[in-house]
Amino acid sequence: MSEHDLDLDDEQQLADAEGTADFDAFFAEESATRPRQSLTLYGTGYQLPESLPLMFTLQMERVQHSSDADDVRKMLATLYGADVLDTWAERGMTDRQLGVVLIYSAANIRRPGSCTMQRAAQLYERQEAGKAAAPNRAQRRATPKKTKKKGRSSGTRS
Repeated sequence: MSEHDLDLDDEQQLADAEGTADFDAFFAEESATRPRQSLTLYGTGYQLPESLPLMFTLQMERVQHSSDADDVRKMLATLYGADVLDTWAERGMTDRQLGVVLIYSAANIRRPGSCTMQRAAQLYERQEAGKAAAPNRAQRRATPKKTKKKGRSSGTRS
């Protein structure tokens, strides 16, 4: 099949389509055929969405620079439903466990079955090691800087 054949197929599809493009129907049909990953956490079963919600991505950006628990709640609600942060916290979830769950979830939403829990934990550890290796602003300021000694100038040019 050549590129020209693809163009003809696209043209035929456009000719067959009448009226307004119905993305609601298209996305609903597409969503029904995409595989979805399931998981169990604290005795509750969850089914991940068929693709990463835009709201999750936007909230993830906000959470990186926020210490507000409401930002985390909103982000988690897009994947797991309302109040999961509080439920998981009450069950004793740690920061590390939350990080592993988020890495696992994001990978398996993009491509179901692509990431094991063990791999998500390894990726989390690598991510945390990278954060620990870089000194923070306070550490950088507290570290004395090496200064270069400048030679004295006689004030005349050669």
